[in-house]
Amino acid sequence: MSESTLLLDHGSGGMASNRLIGDLFFKHFGNPILNEMNDAALLDITGPITMSTDSYTVDPIFFPGGNIGTLAVHGTVNDVAMLGAKPRYLSCGFIIEEGLKMSTLEKIVIEMAQAAKEADVLIVTGDTKVVPRGCVDKIFINTTGVGELILPEATSGAHAKPGDAVLVSGTMGDHGLTVLSNREGLNFATDVQSDSAPLNHIIEALINEIGDIHVLRDPTRGGLATTLNEIAGQSKVTIKLIENQVPVRESVRNGCSFLGLDPFYLANEGKLICILPQEKAEAALTLMRTMKYGEEAVQVGTVLDPENSPGKAGQVVLETPLGGHRLLNMLEGEQLPRIC
Repeated sequence: MSESTLLLDHGSGGMASNRLIGDLFFKHFGNPILNEMNDAALLDITGPITMSTDSYTVDPIFFPGGNIGTLAVHGTVNDVAMLGAKPRYLSCGFIIEEGLKMSTLEKIVIEMAQAAKEADVLIVTGDTKVVPRGCVDKIFINTTGVGELILPEATSGAHAKPGDAVLVSGTMGDHGLTVLSNREGLNFATDVQSDSAPLNHIIEALINEIGDIHVLRDPTRGGLATTLNEIAGQSKVTIKLIENQVPVRESVRNGCSFLGLDPFYLANEGKLICILPQEKAEAALTLMRTMKYGEEAVQVGTVLDPENSPGKAGQVVLETPLGGHRLLNMLEGEQLPRIC
């Protein structure tokens, strides 16, 4: 690109737009479907599909472990996969503030392309809008994902059953604290970085090699506690969480203590919750621990019949290190704004 900053002309649909699309987006996102340059993408999918869309407004747009672009790819890939599907295609829409450095946009696009390649998905269609200064904070990105269902029946938050094991693929709260500490210039969490990552390969392996997966979820906004409350409500069960079994990095725990935050409610962007029969839990953990992004997988709780548990249907009960119990309620509002 000859221009050093984004101009309103780059969103005009004219020659400047064509240069931006050809010299930047097609250069890094190019594939046979996108390169057709049609108004829509013709997709080859058989059978049931899953679909998800999300918009990303994270501040700051670069943070240890990723940026707004990689987050947009990972977040939508993971959402599509959580129903027991293989993500195949992404659309990508950019809303960009006039004056953004072209080098900044190119870095985002290059790392988005790398993230899509790792997840084995194609970016097949998209849109770019450039708006006047002040109308948007640097850059917002929307991604929509489409995937092929690879289970006979999609997983669901309503499928947890008493006796099931609750597994997580790794430590909680890394992304939320990383974004907050970088936004505010805090340095107590210098060894922590975002966990943003594609989880679809772990999910596909669990489906193909373990089977009988009841629930898959990624505990993003609202964190582990809020997501488990949603599952307990959908399935009308009680979920017991063992506090000292939930993995939290010491630096995250210390940062949360300093700020008065609870790591159980912090966002994660590269961790999954897997709920399946207890007899399959050890095999699932062994498999996840052999895979990238699943090395620290552990069982953190169990699903209980409300009639024989310390809680009611739809509740999450936390067992403390002293053996007591307390309710772990759903997050009331947004704990940290603009983290995704």
